[in-house]
Amino acid sequence: MTGGSDAVETTNLSCAKCGKPSNLQCPKCVELKLPREGAAFCSQDCFKESWGSHKSVHLKAKLSSPAPENAGEQNSGLSNDPWLYCLRKGQSRTSKLPNFDWTGSLRPYPISKKRLVPAHIEQPDWAIDGTPKIEPSSDFQHVVEIKTPDQIEKMRETCRIGREVLDAAARAVRPGITTDEIDAIVHDATIAAGGYPSPLNYHFFPKSCCTSVNEVICHGIPDARKLEDGDIVNIDVTVCYKGVHGDLNETFFVGNVDEASKRLVQCTYECLEKAIAIVKPGVRFREIGEIINRHASMSGLSVVRSYCGHGIGELFHCAPNIPHYARNKAVGVMKAGQTFTIEPMINAGVWRDRMWPDGWTAVTADGKRSAQFEHTLLVTDTGVEVLTARLPSSPNVFPWLKS
Repeated sequence: MTGGSDAVETTNLSCAKCGKPSNLQCPKCVELKLPREGAAFCSQDCFKESWGSHKSVHLKAKLSSPAPENAGEQNSGLSNDPWLYCLRKGQSRTSKLPNFDWTGSLRPYPISKKRLVPAHIEQPDWAIDGTPKIEPSSDFQHVVEIKTPDQIEKMRETCRIGREVLDAAARAVRPGITTDEIDAIVHDATIAAGGYPSPLNYHFFPKSCCTSVNEVICHGIPDARKLEDGDIVNIDVTVCYKGVHGDLNETFFVGNVDEASKRLVQCTYECLEKAIAIVKPGVRFREIGEIINRHASMSGLSVVRSYCGHGIGELFHCAPNIPHYARNKAVGVMKAGQTFTIEPMINAGVWRDRMWPDGWTAVTADGKRSAQFEHTLLVTDTGVEVLTARLPSSPNVFPWLKS
């Protein structure tokens, strides 16, 4: 994570705030190649307390610096120049559209630079270098965690923020807006609420939310393409707040959408609702896929098999896995205190997917459209609580909910 993030390691300097020996340095100062003296700190606390005044150093440096010269080829490594195509799961950029056997009419567009996060925002362990440290080796990759009352309350708060952030993005959906502009709305709303946008730099994902248009199944990267009349777009938001994550997504209509797309999106919404309705202690996780697959198949649609729902809490992704297709092999039964997502991805054509050269964007193999909806759920003693449920203030954008 760049500018205004956690400080990075250094040695043999004194803290700019308290004068103690320091072993951290402001990453923005490193990026701007500013003197190390005055940019060193003994702890994250000193760094965060100094941020309000310290950040003015960065602005002064930018104003006094000459414009950079053309850097030439930028197809390896990360460039400081904005608006380049993404490669290698966010670890590389190129100025040229990658060669690929595109399955539909959609193409990637260049993406902007990574957005900054202020120093006072608590950040997950991948924010700096793109690599989660705690998550992969956690016991909760194999054992489904039962949340404590304190964790549950934090998740309620976080999921409420996530809902409000997604609602803010939904209000902006219209022909002519770029998905990068939607990402900016998500990013700014998350920061304003005191949260961190969990996708940002998670395994090097370059943006603060996922925007999946038309034939994109999931993990679409916000870019410079303007949404067009007749598109459908899924916006996937995850917020990290008070050390826990809340994850949700919805698929929206852009202007006037054809009837087939309307049926696809409504059926996907119904698949999620029907799956949530069976959640309670004692139900097998594998039953979720049976319910979703049955409803999608009745409408002549298919269920994506490559991506699934997941456990969530202090970890972004953990046990249990929640497949959405029939005859899956998910193990275990639901118990009160578990939290997980259900997020069916439903295709108008075949269920198979392909990956774009950016390493993130999954698209339908036949180029037909895909839709998705997601909630974070808590299993209660008597049933289920939808932690990311729509609010009375949520925009009324789904025709089937208006009656």
